[in-house]
Formats: sequence, C-alpha cells, structure tokens
Amino acid sequence: MRWRFVLNMVGVLIFFMGLAMLIPLMAGLFYKDPSAMPLFMSMAITCAAGIILYLFFRLEDSAHVSHREGMAIVAIGWAAIGLFGALPFYFGNVFPTFVDALFESVSGFTTTGASVLTNIESLPRGFLLWRSFTQWLGGMGIIVLSVAILPFLGVGGMQLYKAEVPSPVPDKLKPRIRDTAKLLWKVYFFISLAEVILLMIGGMTFFDSLCHAFTTMPTGGFSTKNASIAHFDNVYFDLVLIFFMLLAGINFSLHFQMLRGKTMAFWQDSECRFFLFTVLILTFIVSLNIYGSVYEKSGEALRYGAFQVISIVTTTGFATADYEKWPAMSQMIILFCMFLGASAGSTGGGMKCIRIMLCFKYCYKELFALIHPHSVSHVKIGGKVVSEDVMRSILGFLALYMGLFAFCSVLLAGIGVDFTTAFTAVASAIGNIGPGFGLVGPADNYAQIPAAGKWVLIWCMLLGRLEIYTVLILLVPEFYRK
Repeated sequence: MRWRFVLNMVGVLIFFMGLAMLIPLMAGLFYKDPSAMPLFMSMAITCAAGIILYLFFRLEDSAHVSHREGMAIVAIGWAAIGLFGALPFYFGNVFPTFVDALFESVSGFTTTGASVLTNIESLPRGFLLWRSFTQWLGGMGIIVLSVAILPFLGVGGMQLYKAEVPSPVPDKLKPRIRDTAKLLWKVYFFISLAEVILLMIGGMTFFDSLCHAFTTMPTGGFSTKNASIAHFDNVYFDLVLIFFMLLAGINFSLHFQMLRGKTMAFWQDSECRFFLFTVLILTFIVSLNIYGSVYEKSGEALRYGAFQVISIVTTTGFATADYEKWPAMSQMIILFCMFLGASAGSTGGGMKCIRIMLCFKYCYKELFALIHPHSVSHVKIGGKVVSEDVMRSILGFLALYMGLFAFCSVLLAGIGVDFTTAFTAVASAIGNIGPGFGLVGPADNYAQIPAAGKWVLIWCMLLGRLEIYTVLILLVPEFYRK
C-alpha cells in the first residue's frame, strides 16, 4: 500500500471538488446574495488543501493503481470530499454546528437527500445551488470524473472505477476505462439538460429547474422548497420527475446503448425488466390501496401512489404526499422499496435489483437441489452463468447490509431515538434514500436527531454510497499487510 500515492490522489479529488465550488460562487455573485464570500473562502481553502496534498505526496511512478489502493482512494477521498463540502455551510452560518454542516454535505455527495435544514427557502441561492450540485457530482461519482480527466491514471483507473461504480460487475463500454467514464458523464449531462428544459417548459423557473435536475438524475432528492415537490402541486412536474427518476434508476450503460440505436436495450436486459415490472406492480397495489381510503379519485391515487413508490424505490426521496397517513399496507410497501433499490450501474442506492434477483434465483436453485440432489444446476442471468465468485460476493454483501442495518438501528435506538425513527432512519441512510418514518418522515427532517445519531447516520450514508465493502475493508487488519 503506497500511502503517499493514496494521499496524492485524494489531493487531486479535493482540488477538483474545490474548483466545482466556482459554479455556486458565480450564482451567489449573480444574485448578489451573502453566499458568495463563504463559497469563495471554502473554494480557496479546498483548492489549497488539494494542491498541498498533491505536491507534498507526489510520486514519479503513479501509473498503476492496485486493487487495495483504489479502494483506499475512494473511501478516504469520499470522506474528505464530504468534509470540505461542508465548509460553505459552516462559513455561511447555515447550521449552528459543524456536525450539521457535515451531515448535509455527506447527505448531498452520497445522494441520500436527508436534510437537517428546517427552512430551506430562507437559504441564499448560492448555498441552494451548492447543496443541489453536491448531489449531481456525487451521483455519477467524482472519482469516475477524475478517472475520465486524469490520463496519468492509465489502466489502473479500472481499480478506482470498480470501487466507485455501484454495480456487482462494472460495465466497460470502451476498451479504455477513461473513455468509459467520459461516455457515462456525457449521457448523464445530456439527460440532466433535457430535464432542465422540460421543467422550464412547464413553467418552473430556470434556477429551480436546474436545482431539481441536479438532484433527480443522481437520485438525490434535495429540493429548493420546504415541502419538496408537493410545493408545486403540478401534475406535469410530477410526470416529468417520474420519467427522469425511472431513467436514473436504470443502468446507465443501457442509456448509452439506446443512444447508439439499440432500441430494445431496456427490454433485453433482465434486470431492467425486473426493475420496471416491480415498479409497475408495487405502484398498482399502492394506488389501489390508497384509492377510496385516502384519495377519492382514481387518477389522484395513481398520481401520488406512483410518485411515492418510484421516488423511494429509485432512492430519490422526493415527496408529493405524506405516506405516513396512508394505510399500513402502503407504508409496508414503501418500507420494502427502501431496501429494494434501483438497478446496478444506476445512480440509485439500496441493495440493487440485480442482487435481489440473483438471491431469489440462488434460493430456487437450493430448493431444486433438495428435490433433485444429483442434478447440476447454475444460477443464470441474461442466459449467462453467474460465477461462484460473484454469487459469493452478492450473498456476502446482502448479509453485511442487513447486519450493519440491524447494528446501526440498535445503536441509534441506544442514543435515545424511538424505534420507528431509528429503524427507518438507518434504512433510509444506508439505502441513500432520504425520508423515512417517524421523526424523519416525508413531512419532517433529521434536525431532531441527536448529534451522536447524526454521526451514526453519516457513517451509514457513506457505507451505502460506496457499497459497504469499500468502506468496511479499511477496518480489516489484513488490508494493511503485504
């Protein structure tokens, strides 16, 4: 493990994150609001820290990145980015404590969307844009961006990409990983731009359209309004956001294939079919359940049912209704959606549909083996046999996911948080969703969680965003041995 090289690369990531503050800084100057000076100070400190780390730990041979170094760069880099991303909020006195500023920053970069802000609309526009922009950067991943624009990483960039991209088996669309990262960012950018245009066509201001596009495509969920999307109460906006949340929840390599003319790319992908079919079934059940009991018109039940289900299952976290007032069955489905998550290779969080699919297939294989003990069967997906290594990794991930969820829920309850809040706050944080139930429901936020509880949730958000292994591996003693 070359720690000098790891810190050198972390310095590069911090520097580029500092440069990204230029966009909200320009917005602050344009609107002449008080966010300009805190953003300028934060940008200067962040860029300076990045340059110092890069120069002080610079190595001549930096072309190859080992597997362990890749994971260390991603985990430490992500923690550092969350730390420096909190500076604008801290210097701008947006929050009373640095823990709150750090919570908001990590929630942004991990695309969780859990907020401790009690009055979002009172924030200067520079801070609102930075808050949304952190999610857009975190969605596709600052590390993937760095791989795309740092040619000196060479082939070793695959190690960073594998540690960053939330997928059991990362898709290489091009022979060179740098070209793959560039393609993904182009797709990400143009879909985001299309959303901005469509929201503006519906009458949303350019600023609000930009901020909501910045938080829809990364499945983040931060809004510029206290009531989230419910503030607009507009069917057109709901439909546009539903469409783009679904796009964000689908593997981005499929978007690239669609743009290349493969019109059946979505249908031919078994995970995409599973994801869309699951969303359709759950939307139908929830809409039927709330029709008559909550909404008198079937159209309203479908509108609000579909939005909440899609928002939670894609781990976006936007809200147009308070689902805590819905029947118990609908609430249970919403809770189930928190664990399910979107597709692998998307910007969504949760366990991912492909892992759930393969887990079901594996369970069926074991049942089949009990009936036919001498048979030889394999787990397949898309007509291809899934290797034992991948299956072992997936089953290990699911076990760790549920184990950490249980442990952190008990920990949060021990701090003094009630059962419902502790249970769903951890599920929401580790799934990178945002809203939960109880004190952290869609009509509330995380401001009432104790400071110690916020540290637990910050840890959960990082675990969820980096797919658990990348963070947890740093705690294993063997990781540091030769």
